[in-house]
Amino acid sequence: MLNKNQPLIFELTKEGRIGYSLPELDVPEIDLSSLLPEGYKRTEPAELPEVSELDIMRHYTALSNRNHGIDSGFYPLGSCTMKYNPKINESVARYPGFANIHPLQDESTVQGALEMMYDLQEHLAEITGMDEMTLQPAAGAHGEWTALMMIRAFHESNGDFHRTKVLVPDSAHGTNPASATVAGYETVTVKSDERGLVDIEDLKRVIGDDTAALMLTNPNTLGLFEEDILEMAAIVHGVGGKLYYDGANLNAVMSKARPGDMGFDAVHLNLHKTFTGPHGGGGPGSGPVGVHKDLIPFLPSPVLVKKDDVYTFDYNRPQTMGRVKPFYGNFGIYLRAYTYIRSMGPDGLKAVTENAVLNANYMMRKLEPYFDLPYKQHCKHEFVLSGRRQKKLGVRTLDMAKRLLDFGYHPPTIYFPLNVEEGMMIEPTETESKETLDSFIDAMIQIAKEVEDNPEIVQNAPHTTVIKRLDETRAARTPVLRYIKQ
Repeated sequence: MLNKNQPLIFELTKEGRIGYSLPELDVPEIDLSSLLPEGYKRTEPAELPEVSELDIMRHYTALSNRNHGIDSGFYPLGSCTMKYNPKINESVARYPGFANIHPLQDESTVQGALEMMYDLQEHLAEITGMDEMTLQPAAGAHGEWTALMMIRAFHESNGDFHRTKVLVPDSAHGTNPASATVAGYETVTVKSDERGLVDIEDLKRVIGDDTAALMLTNPNTLGLFEEDILEMAAIVHGVGGKLYYDGANLNAVMSKARPGDMGFDAVHLNLHKTFTGPHGGGGPGSGPVGVHKDLIPFLPSPVLVKKDDVYTFDYNRPQTMGRVKPFYGNFGIYLRAYTYIRSMGPDGLKAVTENAVLNANYMMRKLEPYFDLPYKQHCKHEFVLSGRRQKKLGVRTLDMAKRLLDFGYHPPTIYFPLNVEEGMMIEPTETESKETLDSFIDAMIQIAKEVEDNPEIVQNAPHTTVIKRLDETRAARTPVLRYIKQ
């Protein structure tokens, strides 16, 4: 049972209590204050809490129990693939030979780490159908931008400076148009048709010789597979453009279909999603990018290569787009992804896809009678419901999301994608049991019935959390930055 009256860490403080023990200093002490400009020096000691080790451990344990996380409960956050992170990944990432090395060591002393990274690149290239990979990008959106900058470099190397537009479907992730804009492109929206897929005729209407690329997620953000992908690839390549694959939804097709075989020229992956690195507040991201052979010369420098059984970084890349991350990216996430891929094997990765798709379709059909389902065909790894029916009764999707907190579930993604009114995007992933899915389904059905019989209980939710409904706009605009001692 959560303690709703848990004191702040500053309220636990008692002068003289110490919660740490440091070894005796065995090097000369240096006063660094002389290196700081006067305006940056403290005039009085920092106001820090003074608590015992036991008190501080209990304090943070209690706080962690108030959080939602993969290890503590179901987390069906659509588009985010919040799947379980196997603990063997953490063990491997902590091996001293990996955990205690430094990025500035001589390459000859870290051959094992470089071999692992090179092998990971080879596995990812095989999974995606690409010719070569870079592990440098630090997250998905960073990978998007990196791929677009390579595409820009490719076009400019051919004298195509007039290609100023990137096409983005109206169901795309918000990072797609943002990444295109940061890369210096103008974004052009491609409409969806009645199936929830890219409207081929609208694609033909907006594409032209000024098109640099089409950014596409397949399956798309609605959880639907783009059936016309080969035709779309032919259209884009027909005007000299490139096809970019947003790998956010790779969990739906991994080891079943490869972006390279669909005609994509570049792809980014989310190691912190599909390949079980800790996600969100649990750890850093990683967004490797794979490319077709046409784009290899423009990969970020340096490129990790193998020469005569020695692994090394190749800096001699005259057409490179440049470096995008210090020290070649987030090494700890590579280890976790590599462990996952090697422990699962080809058959295991294929089973991941099959179970993710099965779970999503099972849940979608169970909930279909109680909510509006904008698109009736089978989904892939996720699906989108609409709360239009409930909105007519005075209850919004936000209210239902808040009510789910009372059942102990993190709510799904809401109001996204934007082309679905009162949308709820649900992704169960493959790691959840049927019992968990059924329990969540029962909670959703109960909420749907409450909307009809007692809407106030939903409108005023949550009721059982430590903090009741927040004024989210105020919380974002006027955050509490520090504890003020009274």
